[in-house]
Amino acid sequence: MKKLLVCQHVAFEILGTLDPLLRSSGFRIRYVNFSRHPEAEPRLDGYHGMVVLGGPMSVDQVDEHPHLATEVRLIENAIDRDIPILGICLGAQLVARALGARVGRNHEKEIGWYDVSPSEEGKADPLFSHFSKAEKIFQWHGDTFEVPSEAVHLASSPTCRNQAFRYRENVYGFQFHMEVDEPLIERWLNVPIHRAELEELEGRIDPDVIRRETPDHIARLKSLSDETFSNFIRLFGQRKRHRLLSSR
Repeated sequence: MKKLLVCQHVAFEILGTLDPLLRSSGFRIRYVNFSRHPEAEPRLDGYHGMVVLGGPMSVDQVDEHPHLATEVRLIENAIDRDIPILGICLGAQLVARALGARVGRNHEKEIGWYDVSPSEEGKADPLFSHFSKAEKIFQWHGDTFEVPSEAVHLASSPTCRNQAFRYRENVYGFQFHMEVDEPLIERWLNVPIHRAELEELEGRIDPDVIRRETPDHIARLKSLSDETFSNFIRLFGQRKRHRLLSSR
């Protein structure tokens, strides 16, 4: 049986719609919940893939969340072993950091539904080739990453240029959240840390607008995510060895 390691940072950030696709493909999933076990030192032996989920912390908050440094080392190890990786939001930022790229504040927060457009390289990528010119994708982030050296820029939005990248053939970072469904979005809107964040924005982002827009976009997001995640799962059967770059 194929095994997948999932790095989780908070209880409300989960695999979402990716979970049933993985299980139907025969994966055994192990969550490492760093909010409960910040001292955890997971190993990759026996694992065939890795997903790093989102979270409200920033990659530079290592003093407060030392497991972030653990995860960067784990990602570096997975890349060296040619293990497929998907990083989502904070997870994408950790993958970018592991590859030597800068991570910092975006010029504005994206919370809710935003247009995401594939780049020219993205249009040819197996995970994004089914995207139209602009697709409404759910977001919840204030930070962003630079595209790592040797990686391919795959998607952007009008308010955040770097929305997705691919490193080699099987390492992906998504700034956005394709894994959400309507109940998960509602859960996020009611999480205390998220409610406080929205209150600090003093009405610039209205949770009721997000609730009204979600039924208009959620079915299309489910269709997109099913194809994107299914194509990612196919990478597990395409293991290749690569020359390790001297910069790593």
